[in-house]
Amino acid sequence: MPTYHYLTKDSTGKRHEGDIRADSLDVASKKLMENNQIIISLKEVDQGFDFLGPFLDEINLSFERWKNRIPLSSLVFFTRQLATMYSAGLTLERAIQGLANEERHPRFKKVLNQVGANIRKGLGLSEAFQKHPGVFSTLFIALTRAGEISGNLNEILDQLATYLENLDDTRRKVKSALTYPVLMVVFLMMMMLGMFVFIIPKFSSIYAELGADLPTATLLLVDLSKWVSEHIFVLFFATFAFFFLMWLLSKTQRGGFIIDSFKLKFPVFGDLITQSILNKFCKTFGILLNAGVPVIESMQLLKKVVENRVYEEAIKGAANHIRDGFNISTALRRTEVFPSIMLQLASTGEETGELDALLDHSANYYYKQVNALVDRMTTLIEPLLIVAVGVIIGIMVVVTYLPVFYLGAAL
Repeated sequence: MPTYHYLTKDSTGKRHEGDIRADSLDVASKKLMENNQIIISLKEVDQGFDFLGPFLDEINLSFERWKNRIPLSSLVFFTRQLATMYSAGLTLERAIQGLANEERHPRFKKVLNQVGANIRKGLGLSEAFQKHPGVFSTLFIALTRAGEISGNLNEILDQLATYLENLDDTRRKVKSALTYPVLMVVFLMMMMLGMFVFIIPKFSSIYAELGADLPTATLLLVDLSKWVSEHIFVLFFATFAFFFLMWLLSKTQRGGFIIDSFKLKFPVFGDLITQSILNKFCKTFGILLNAGVPVIESMQLLKKVVENRVYEEAIKGAANHIRDGFNISTALRRTEVFPSIMLQLASTGEETGELDALLDHSANYYYKQVNALVDRMTTLIEPLLIVAVGVIIGIMVVVTYLPVFYLGAAL
């Protein structure tokens, strides 16, 4: 039985989006109209295997975001100011034009001018944002649309600014925890490369002139140095090709799932990534429900927010369970991905009718977990990495100088 994706509007003007199964397009249309829904669009979902289409879409979106990259702090300031100016009584056109005039970031200034021009042409705010997917995320556009429909756009924008501030803070903490180990590893690799290419060959030529018998460890180091020096450009090219292929692989559905699964299972860092994802999931879900976005539509947006294929598949499975009649907490539990603490709070929220508030509490809990993990990692990993770098460099220096001691003993 084919699946059709629909976009409808009810008698109050509220939009609904989702999927429906039916024998034909006419049957699907009748089912929707029986529920007093005005059909805006209805099209069949392609169920065939399509690898190239989604892959190219991911590549194009990545380049679009890179080309129009805007600091998250600028987006937070814009959203907060827009909420304040709109609640003070300014029209959207005047508010955005004023913010565009004051904006110092050239790319963002250009985008805001285009948004203002589209609003003057009669487009809604969410429709104007939708023309810049590299700047405004799907969640940003969806929440703006929900605010326009519900009439509380200023409140939604204020909540969105708070959410983006929280997201920016969490992202900075995760990056700060990951940056130092990565820099230390890169520093170690550069030091080893410098020794292999410049330092060890000089020592080996001196030892060759003296005609000294080199220890086995030094011979191995000299041979490795020769190989690295002869294949230095091949190594650089292979490293670049490896990371580029991994990036391309991450844009495919199956490859991205494997890479993201590996990230979640990686010692220490996997736990940090998991807590960060759960923080984003709970915070976003709470805001969407509070804004009146339907659960199925919220699930579609959450898939794009978590930025991890494992959780995307879990959310997709949970959405299917909800369509089959399960409540939210049960649907999430059946995926066997989400932790029991979050599921218990979600179940309590459904029973009390305060699911959005309890999801917000869950987000705060995972935010504190991220902070605690970052503190522990910076406390433990930094000295361990310093010791590891010192030991590796020390071993290489000792092995390099080892023949000197043999020569001294011979003299």
